[in-house]
Amino acid sequence: MEVADLTITKARQGLFKKEFSAVELTQAFLNRIEKVDKDISAYLAVLSKTALDQAKEADRLISLGTEQPALLGIPCAIKDNILIKGAKCTAASKILENYQAPYDATVVAKLKKQGAIFLGKTNLDEFAMGSSTENSAFKTTKNPHDIKKVPGGSSGGSAAAVAGGMAVYSLGSDTGGSIRLPASFCGTVGLKPTYGAVSRHGLIAFASSLDQIGPLTKTVDDAEIVFKAIAGKDPLDSTSVEVLKEKQEFNIKNLRIGVPKEYFVKGMDPKIEELVKGAIKKYEEMGAKILEVSLPNTEYALPAYYVISPSEASANLARFDGIKYGFSDKEAENLAAVYQNSRGEGFGPEVRRRIMLGTYALSAGYYEAYYLKAQKVRNLIRNDFKKVFDKVDVLMTPSAPSLPFNIGEKTKDPLSMYLVDIYTVSVNLAGLPALSMPIGKVAGLPVGMQIIGRAFEENIILKVAKLYEY
Repeated sequence: MEVADLTITKARQGLFKKEFSAVELTQAFLNRIEKVDKDISAYLAVLSKTALDQAKEADRLISLGTEQPALLGIPCAIKDNILIKGAKCTAASKILENYQAPYDATVVAKLKKQGAIFLGKTNLDEFAMGSSTENSAFKTTKNPHDIKKVPGGSSGGSAAAVAGGMAVYSLGSDTGGSIRLPASFCGTVGLKPTYGAVSRHGLIAFASSLDQIGPLTKTVDDAEIVFKAIAGKDPLDSTSVEVLKEKQEFNIKNLRIGVPKEYFVKGMDPKIEELVKGAIKKYEEMGAKILEVSLPNTEYALPAYYVISPSEASANLARFDGIKYGFSDKEAENLAAVYQNSRGEGFGPEVRRRIMLGTYALSAGYYEAYYLKAQKVRNLIRNDFKKVFDKVDVLMTPSAPSLPFNIGEKTKDPLSMYLVDIYTVSVNLAGLPALSMPIGKVAGLPVGMQIIGRAFEENIILKVAKLYEY
């Protein structure tokens, strides 16, 4: 059985037409992981026994012949900062190398209720801090389209698992582009939902006002299926809300697409610009109205993000102190040394860098100059989007300014790595939904286009994306 190209829809049809069983499907994916992942390194842990047990139960439910959930018997992968009860959850950090999840994340509990099959936990940049999946404490994930290139980050393992045919779909998390960037680099669809549309309970926190869980899939239809399965209010996450009901009416001839002029600037790969503008032109040919718009505070998004996210990270990561759980230097002479040595050895260089940046920005005398000012800029960025969405229904931009770069190319220059997120961080600061979808290739490498919508209008950006999907 060839599983690499299976979508959720095709896999479901095969299961219910009895072309193959859930056990056979799961075993085929496990075999493919064993064969392919030694070159890609998408997975940190493969949950073979759990997956096969879940597949047996799926086959039992399918044999009943009654109506079943959309994801029953469909094998998926979960980013290793999302908890699955009883499985290790490392966040790709040595400090959590042996941490075993005591409960399920809400999204995992929802997928279990659907009868999903968990193939394993995927690699990421440590604590989701990075744009290339090179910051993992355990391995570097490669791009399935060219193993010399990065898959993007931080959800690089989740994107590579789907692009490499080692899962039908996967879950990632997005704090500043960590779903959309790997989706663009690996040629998959990646949806970052509105802040609050999906529960964060059971996601190891990086920056709590920015983090959001979302799907990485092969098609827009699949992204919609997974999003519907995991979305909704959760009493365990006070920031979550019930997603608004779908607006059914949708006519391409009434669609107003905004193209922000600040997203097409010098320094961007001209071939990417050409592809994105070509895709926007196709929407115009379908009858949509194209308007150039301005988001004047876009240039301040990256510096604001790199003050706010490290500040929140420094607070969130304070719990990893070598006392309650995780790596601990038990030989230290006193309590201060336990803290210092455990954190110094347990955290990698990028995580330490961001903790120090955040602690500095929150410290007395600098709070107003950095953190407070960044929050004011965030408000300006949010207002820019509000004004623009009075005139247009969606925005279209590139997902990334460049093609996937070589492994090791940017690791010695953190600032050039941070610039990779230039088109994605604004969306997180504003809490809006955005989707990256593949629109073609340049030199054999995928290029993604980003579609940004109003808050809780995932249904609109999904419908718009479906019109183009190639």
